[in-house]
Amino acid sequence: MSPANPTPPDYDVAIIGGGVAGLWLLDRLQAAGHAVVLFEKHSLGGGQTGHSQGMIHGGIKYSLTGALTGASESIADMPAFWTECLAGTGEMDLSGVATLARDYYLFSDGRLASKIVAFFASKLMRGRVTVTAPHERPAVFQDLQFKGELYRLADLVVDAFSLIEVLYRRNRDAVFLAGAAISQTDEQVTLSLDDGQRVTARTCICAAGEGNEALLEAAKITDIPMQRRPLHQVSVTAPGLPAIHAHATALGSGEKPRVTFTTHLSAAGLPVWYLGGDLAETGARRDQTEQIAFAQAELAALLPWVSLDGALWKTHPINRAEPSLGGARPDLPFVGHAGNVLACWPVKLTLMPLLARQVLAEMPAPSITTTRQPPDLPPPPHATGPWDKLY
Repeated sequence: MSPANPTPPDYDVAIIGGGVAGLWLLDRLQAAGHAVVLFEKHSLGGGQTGHSQGMIHGGIKYSLTGALTGASESIADMPAFWTECLAGTGEMDLSGVATLARDYYLFSDGRLASKIVAFFASKLMRGRVTVTAPHERPAVFQDLQFKGELYRLADLVVDAFSLIEVLYRRNRDAVFLAGAAISQTDEQVTLSLDDGQRVTARTCICAAGEGNEALLEAAKITDIPMQRRPLHQVSVTAPGLPAIHAHATALGSGEKPRVTFTTHLSAAGLPVWYLGGDLAETGARRDQTEQIAFAQAELAALLPWVSLDGALWKTHPINRAEPSLGGARPDLPFVGHAGNVLACWPVKLTLMPLLARQVLAEMPAPSITTTRQPPDLPPPPHATGPWDKLY
């Protein structure tokens, strides 16, 4: 550590990272009265946020073995929390965020095991899983060739870029385009910006997703380890593609959805299926040609009545950055500490409210009324969806 600096810091909190984690924390800390500034090196939402499917789920996809798990129970209340916020009546006002789907579904290609059917019908699942009658089903599942089962989940899908825009718009005067290097004393953290400017804060929060690793290494912080979970996402577009927001499962598909569908609009106005689930996780072992062939076979088996002749198929890899917990997949948001530096990962978009509560609970009371001029820097650009880059 460098020698102690008696000069009061410029801000209570400096945040590095302009994805949903950084912008959400900025919003909550500002609302709590803290003097906060945020720096983003590239573009707002250009990392994991922009590559997410925007799902706000309550963990049912982790219960396909017919039992509750730590992962499913840690997020059971999240759809209700987000629904209130999206209506403007919750803990924070997200009424300006676009919702891609108010209903999310789980479908099978045949009859599910009786154990899972009984579990979904149990009191534990009441209000979280509902069997759909044929006339209640979305149009794509009303085809006579659909012989499986369809459940409505208490989940939803938000437009991640709309969420970024709403959070940014509320706090735009505190968001700047700059990379930063961290150094700290016992009293404060100094951020040395790319252009030579310096900003000091009582606390620095690293919320840069995969970028946290390089930030911490440069600051010689070695006790907050990170792990990467590689994914190989698939997107497919064609005129007239029906909207699907659903998990696809099958007999013998195990504890994970076989394919997770969300539907987005490209900049050209074409519908795009964005495919995740086990398809993306196992796809990390396949190259692009193999992954597209595998996805085509999966969709032909799951949705044989949907013609994909002439569709355009693309893939792209993305790393899901998480705290390293001995290789295990974390169920909850994580905040690591190293002096006056915090490093955090929400783990899942749906868990952002829990991460914010954890960070706020650990912050000392606001104490700074900053008098310094804002950094002489432009705002970061906004990222666009991966499907806009691919097509």
